[in-house]
Order: sequence, then structure tokens, then C-alpha cells
Amino acid sequence: MFELKKVTKPKVNIKVELDYEKIGFKCGLECHQQLEGKKLFCNCPTLTSDKESDARFERKLRAVAGETGDIDVAAEFEMLKNKKIIYEANSEDVCLVETDEEPPNELNKQALETTIKVSLLLNAKIVDEIQVMRKTVVDGSNVSGFQRTALVAMDGFIDTSQGRVRISTICLEEEAAQKLEEGKDFVRYRLDRLGIPLIEIATDSSVKSPEHAKEVAAHVGMVLRSVEGVKRGIGTIRQDVNISIKGGIRTEIKGFQDLRSIPKVIEYEVKRQFEAIKHGKKLEREVRKAEQDFTTSFLRPLPGAARLYPETDVLPVKIDKNYIEKLRKELPKLLSHKIEEFEKKYEITKELAKELIDNENFEIFVKKFSKIEPLIIANTLVSIPKEIKARFNLDASKLKNEDFEEVLDYLNKGKIAKEAVIDLLVKKIKNEEIELSHFEAVSEEDLEKEIKKIIEEKPGLSHSAYMGLMMAKHRGKVDGKIVMEIVKKFVN
Repeated sequence: MFELKKVTKPKVNIKVELDYEKIGFKCGLECHQQLEGKKLFCNCPTLTSDKESDARFERKLRAVAGETGDIDVAAEFEMLKNKKIIYEANSEDVCLVETDEEPPNELNKQALETTIKVSLLLNAKIVDEIQVMRKTVVDGSNVSGFQRTALVAMDGFIDTSQGRVRISTICLEEEAAQKLEEGKDFVRYRLDRLGIPLIEIATDSSVKSPEHAKEVAAHVGMVLRSVEGVKRGIGTIRQDVNISIKGGIRTEIKGFQDLRSIPKVIEYEVKRQFEAIKHGKKLEREVRKAEQDFTTSFLRPLPGAARLYPETDVLPVKIDKNYIEKLRKELPKLLSHKIEEFEKKYEITKELAKELIDNENFEIFVKKFSKIEPLIIANTLVSIPKEIKARFNLDASKLKNEDFEEVLDYLNKGKIAKEAVIDLLVKKIKNEEIELSHFEAVSEEDLEKEIKKIIEEKPGLSHSAYMGLMMAKHRGKVDGKIVMEIVKKFVN
């Protein structure tokens, strides 16, 4: 039986430099990705609803013995908190399956197909029969007191800069309810997220360093984004990290905010364990939370196999080998390959290609505005909005597709110079009227005359000085590249 006690954050010497190989660093990742479509065991939509709640009920949950006959330590720990669980929902977004008043429907076949495609792209072997299991969860995040999960594939791999990392298991499971509030004796959840199909991808412990963990997570995320039916956006993907060092014990860390935080949190956790071992403190198998300041804090004991037992309300699903081969032939290109092709085809940087690969307007604009280099169109869609935010402190997300199209049309017809694009887009954000006469491009003939005149009036200046004078006079009306070419023509 557990005794609940207050946990204080230990002091960690963050200046300690560690050799990860020497300290026996072992690390594995679990990536969780939400899927589109319907929920895993009912026909409710996979959305995070903003509708006002019109349904509310309360529960108290108790842990039960798993397939081994034992009660899981993490489930027992949560049960001892004896908290009242409050559930809220809008009746248009949930049904009796989420409230645990009706048995689940059959397993969502579309979600299973998406999971199989991801598994094949991760070089994993598909099981021949899907058996849904119940995983005891009594923190309130699942109304039934368990999460339904199914093993889909095993023994995959990805190749990284530091060698091959094995993918141990790929599962399809239910997403948990969204926690809204927690008090001393209650927890309040929203149910619209409960039951969304979730792919869980678990690696082995061959991750070699904190930065390597970030690389592995990024690669898995890239594979997931390559497949249709996978959700995009904040909150649709998350990572857990399992860590141990020599003399220590396995710890699971949850709640990473983004990929950039992974190395910092892992580094903190390794140093926390290292300091504890050095001072002779006993480490326990536990789950810890990744905090926003890149530290970790205790959540609960680490769960084990005792929390699993078979789901009796959902029939097993046999997987035919011919079906697997059919899906193998339909596999999409990996996003990384698409980015490389984009980069070469349009002669743009890899960074621009990454941001434009999902922008359907880019290729449309490249085809429509054939007199404009693809790089200029790419910068207009990606770099200029960022510059507008930095320089003018304006919300570039207000720009519509029609705004970009209108300004690029002016540029394609030679009515403006490319330097005027940012000024016109700023006017669009401010809803100001555009007077094209103020931005009309200066002809090369007139530019030559002006440059010759200014060189005669101010001899001996550098190329950049002459260019600066011309750009200041004709802001947004001349192409800097053309100005420099003319200056060099007259100044040796």
C-alpha cells in the first residue's frame, strides 16, 4: 500500500558534464499521434469541441487486477488519492460509448489502415491478428477506468545519423479525456477528446544522447506527417521518453512541449539521477512530468504488465497478407523525399521547401506567375510574413490567399518591383487603399540615366554607397539586383 506524501524538487547541479556512453545512458521514445476521421470505437467526430457543455456526471474509479492477477502499482497509487472525477461534454460531440454506458463498436477500420501504413513506412512487421486489450487507468482520464489498446506491428526500425534505432512496438489506442481542472479532492475532464484514435510508436533503448532523442522524434514525426489521415497542429502529437543510467532505474518522462525541449529535459533528468546515485539515494521506478523550465517532477509510480487484460467487448481482427501487400503498394512518399524533390525542382532552400511542402498555393502561383522566379514566390509566402511581424509588429496571419495572389500578379505584370511586395502586403493587413502609381517600377533606361548622374555628382563612392542612395530614393520601385548591375557597369 502506498503512502501519499509531498514531493519536493531535488537540487541538481546542471554544470556537471556527462559522458553519456560512460554513464550507461539508455533511452527510448514513445510517440503518440492522433488520427483524423471517426473515433476508435464509435462514430463521434475526432475534434476538440468549443461548444458549451450540456452534459455532466461524476464517478469514482477503482483499480482492478490485470491478467497477472495483481493490481498495477500506478493504478493503486491513483486510486489512493480518492478523488471525485467530474466529466463534462456537449451531447453533439459524444455518445454513450464515451460515457461508458454502452459497449464499444467494432474497431475503426480506417484508423487501423492508417496505422498499418505508418508501420510499413517504419519497416515494421504487421501482426496477423489484432487483439484489443484493456490497460487500467484510474486517474479519471478514461471514464471506464481503462484505456483500450491494440498491438498492430513489431520489430521495425529507422536509420539515423548515429545508427539504426529499432521500433519495438506500434499500437493503436484510445486518446484520453482532456483535463480541465484539478483540486485537492476532485479532477474535472472534458470528453470530446476521449476515444480519438491514437498511434503509439515505441522505440528500443538504443537512443545514444539527448540530441539523438530529438533527431529520432523528428524522424518519426516526419514519417507520421507523410501519411494521410494523420492530424496536424498543436496538441495532436506528443512524446514520452524512457531513461536510465548505470546504477539507476528506468524513469518515464511525459509532457514535452515541443521537440526543442527534449534534449534539455533529458539532460536535467540524467543529471538528477546521476546526483542521486552519487549521494547514495535510492531511485524508484516512476513517471515524471516535463516542466516548462526543462526540469522534471514526480507524477506516479511506473506502471507495469499488471495493468493489462483482454477486452471482451471487441472481437479480434484478422489481418490478411494480401491486404498488407495491397497497402504496401499504396504507400506515400516520405515527406523527407518530397522536400528533397521540391528543393531541386524549384531551386529553393531546404528550409523553404519544408515550410512550403504543405502549402497548396505555392505550386499554383509558380504555374500562374511564370515570369517570377519560384524563389521570389517562396519568399513572398514564407519569409516576408515573418519579416512583417518582426519589422512592423503586424499580424501576418490576416493575409488571405487573394492578397498574395493580387500582389504577385502586379509583380508578374511588371507593375511593381519585387522590393514593393512587402509594402503592399503591409497595406493589405492595414486595409489601406493601394495606389499602384506610388509603387510603379522605374525603367532600366531611367535608372541608368539617374545612376550616371549621381556618379558624376558624387564621384569616388563605393558600389554599395551608390546603391544605397538609389534604393533610398526609389524605395519599393527598383530591383536592388538590377541597380547593382548598373552601378558596376559604370564604376570599376
